[in-house]
Amino acid sequence: MTLARSDVPRILIADDEAPARQRLRDLLDECRERFPLAIVDEARNGREVLDVLNREKVDIVLLDIRMPEIDGLEAARHIAGMPDPPAIIFTTAFDNYAIKAFEVNAIDYLLKPIRLERLLAALGKARAAAPVSREALEAAANQPRRHLSVHERGKIHLVPVAEILYLRAELKYVTVRTAEREYLVEESLTRLEEEFASAFVRVHRNCLVARNAIAGFVRNAEESESGWAVVIKGTDEKLPVSRRQHHVVKQFR
Repeated sequence: MTLARSDVPRILIADDEAPARQRLRDLLDECRERFPLAIVDEARNGREVLDVLNREKVDIVLLDIRMPEIDGLEAARHIAGMPDPPAIIFTTAFDNYAIKAFEVNAIDYLLKPIRLERLLAALGKARAAAPVSREALEAAANQPRRHLSVHERGKIHLVPVAEILYLRAELKYVTVRTAEREYLVEESLTRLEEEFASAFVRVHRNCLVARNAIAGFVRNAEESESGWAVVIKGTDEKLPVSRRQHHVVKQFR
């Protein structure tokens, strides 16, 4: 996101504490003379941030990290997948170790208590900088997401990882299957396997199955090179197990 100089940046404030949001409002009001801006809305957690982005044009998000339900880092990783994501400036009281992760990955942050001059500098940088990459955010977060973000018709939909039955690669997309429906995400199955290794197991080169969604295994000589298929809980689906992944059958039987 790069703004033209004539544009007035539209800013979203995200913090779970009302006094912190008010403090940012006051600081932004002080910034207006040197940095014209518009405050679009406020959010109390990552889910509310994504709700605002679904309905409003936002250029810069002032994003607290420690928030309930969906924290700032996870929200940022979903935002990074948007076609035209807003710039993100984290606001944090994190310790030195976490801040080092931000600095190594070139992620901008404001350390609380936030000072006016530092905020002005961050806003100026955000106005011209390219959006932070998903890879940088993943490296700084160093933990798996609790949701996958699905982009449909210009909106972000969150799918809880705990509700996913399996992930199956098809061309450049991955099908995300829950009990209710299927979604498509443009992510790498290999990267998903690395991120969610504790929750999913590979049964085929193109398929990861949630460990808690495995009801059992059945013989399936016609459709599976290993002669086995995995039965998915709550569905009639039986997914083939490849010869290379045949050890999974023994692991779960």
